Amino acid sequence: MALDELRQKVIYQNTIDVWIKVCEEKNMDWNVSEDYKKFIDYLLNNNINMKKFPLCVSDGDSKLESTRLKVKFAEGLSEEDSPQSATYTIRLNDSTIEIIRRFNL
Repeated sequence: MALDELRQKVIYQNTIDVWIKVCEEKNMDWNVSEDYKKFIDYLLNNNINMKKFPLCVSDGDSKLESTRLKVKFAEGLSEEDSPQSATYTIRLNDSTIEIIRRFNL
């Protein structure tokens, strides 16, 4: 599964990358910011330990379409000042992944 692959890279991930993998697993469109905010709200309401993280996605390969889309998505979120539009780091352990996979729109 996509979240398991992400966890194999590093234990701590940013919530935008986690969101993208959740959407991949659930066959959903990841670049809908309102849905991302619902996801973050779900994580916050489930007491998932997260730390705000100033994500700089432009560090990736700017020639890749996926990087350009992620930059646009993150920039759109950064225009808002709410806990749900922030980017966080999250530890992907078994219990957190289990909670993440229960998320539904």
